[in-house]
Amino acid sequence: MRWAILTASLLLVSSASGGTTGGTPVALVTAEQQNMLFAVVLPSGKVRRRVRLPADPQNVAVGPTRMAVVVSPRAGAVTLVDARTLKIVKVFRGFGSPHLAAIHPSGTWAYVTDDARGVLTVIDLEQRRIVDRIYVGSGAHHLAVGPNGHRLWIALGEHAREIAIVGLSDPSRPRLLRRFSPGFIAHDLTFGPQGRVWVTSDVGDSVYVLSARTGVSVFRIRVGAGPQHVAFSVCGAVKCGAAFITSGYSNRLVKVDPRTGRIIASAETPHGSFNLSSIGGLVVTTSLLTGQVTEFNLKLHRLASVKPASAARGVALTVW
Repeated sequence: MRWAILTASLLLVSSASGGTTGGTPVALVTAEQQNMLFAVVLPSGKVRRRVRLPADPQNVAVGPTRMAVVVSPRAGAVTLVDARTLKIVKVFRGFGSPHLAAIHPSGTWAYVTDDARGVLTVIDLEQRRIVDRIYVGSGAHHLAVGPNGHRLWIALGEHAREIAIVGLSDPSRPRLLRRFSPGFIAHDLTFGPQGRVWVTSDVGDSVYVLSARTGVSVFRIRVGAGPQHVAFSVCGAVKCGAAFITSGYSNRLVKVDPRTGRIIASAETPHGSFNLSSIGGLVVTTSLLTGQVTEFNLKLHRLASVKPASAARGVALTVW
């Protein structure tokens, strides 16, 4: 039965990667204490490749072109890495404290927040150069790009009282549209289906679901101690299914119906499993406190848990 579940997961991942047949799912995991990026093959948990990066690599994003963007706050650096080979393509330096990266749905542009300077930086991934910088607000931190690539939301701080909305009618030349207060302390944010943005809290036990058009709260879900993080199951390039939410301090991962906010399944995670990523039939969490990378299927049945690093922070899933 276990092998049937794993085989089904692999087939779903292959179909989610743009028609790749026989692809192997791989978790790209940042290990800031070791200044490394690890490629962990799923479901075996074996570290297939690793690469040393500028100091303090905390977060990683990977797009449809398989270019990974890794952000190192302490080094003030952003590194482009080939997600298949883990070869360093280019290192950009001179940032204040770059923190998070998000990739445009086209895979052409990457957006990086710099919380020390309140700046959003645009990187052209094809030309491998910085093409624009704009000031969006002090403490620019977590960010998310809308599924159609027209809007970008940024939490202004790790404990944000304001959210900035940025227009991407020209993805290489973003413009600040407005800032607003969500009425709670925000942390991370993710665009989901039904034209909504899921915003987590750093201080409360709830995740808030807002209208992407108005910013008004639709409903909230009580998950567990903040901060929480959200990922959605993906069909091809489209977020199509359930929401998955972590509460790292509550050792909890939940599956939520995105239409109603109803929790439909839950699982226990290693302590400190804050970040997560989903692709095809898999959901993977990483623990900043134990270093464990834990794999679940979409029913939240645990498939495997391994420890490639002393502290595992960011995770992005791809297919080799």
